[in-house]
Amino acid sequence: MTELIDLAKNWLAQDPDPSTRAELQELIENNDSTALAERFSSRLEFGTAGLRGALGAGSNRMNRVLVGQAAAGLGRYLGAGSSVVIGFDGRLNSDVFAKDSAEILAGMGLKVFLVDGYAPTPLISFATRYLGVSAGIMVTASHNPRNDNGYKLYLGGSFQGSQIISPVDSDIEKEIEYIAEHETFQSLSKSNNYSVIGEDLREAYLLAVLNKVPKVSNPKLKIVYTPMHGVGYTSASKIFDRAGFNEIIPVIEQMQPDGRFPTVEFPNPEEKGALDLAKKLAEETKADLI
Repeated sequence: MTELIDLAKNWLAQDPDPSTRAELQELIENNDSTALAERFSSRLEFGTAGLRGALGAGSNRMNRVLVGQAAAGLGRYLGAGSSVVIGFDGRLNSDVFAKDSAEILAGMGLKVFLVDGYAPTPLISFATRYLGVSAGIMVTASHNPRNDNGYKLYLGGSFQGSQIISPVDSDIEKEIEYIAEHETFQSLSKSNNYSVIGEDLREAYLLAVLNKVPKVSNPKLKIVYTPMHGVGYTSASKIFDRAGFNEIIPVIEQMQPDGRFPTVEFPNPEEKGALDLAKKLAEETKADLI
């Protein structure tokens, strides 16, 4: 228990986030060995999917300290003169994790591009190729439960914007572990010397998608669409419109990005959430559900 308390206090001393600091302070004061062990008995592993886990304090949770370590570890792996594009979705703290990463990587001397608002995940894979950068970071947990977040990584060059594979993941993890052992969140150099991008990149992405779309054979097809509180509607609606379809029929209850996912049941959203709403709207509008 003493070791757990020491680990928690060391983490608390560098945690810049008031919410996770309060969480951790309460666990320490209550000597909650079970909860502390869940948070500090291991680290979230950096694998082929990057990082992914529940939000919260500690090395086994997604938080600003862990993400800062990941960003700095990636910076060490890529090296001086490298470049990175960073995007984020509407999950809780995605924007914070993205901004921290941009500041840390810029502080290490890398050229950094931060997307100016919510981005669908494929945009960052595309941006890695389109901008010719060394790597792309997408802050998202994909389909994971609402309290999760994650950190996807794409590589440029010969990887052509594809997601990392072994042994790259283990090589990056070694650098992250080095940072965790030798630096704190506060000791990492940070800089606002990064570029904010958006409109031109999104337009290039839409054009690239449309170049892959065959000619519309039935433009009057009625299509129900839901982003399930994600960030895909802006891109999807423009693609359908430019491809020649009638305006898609949105599931209004799920249109706004919301990291709490209030109308979606996890881990099986198809049981009570998006699909039920889409089916209901399809019946009301006599639309084709695809």
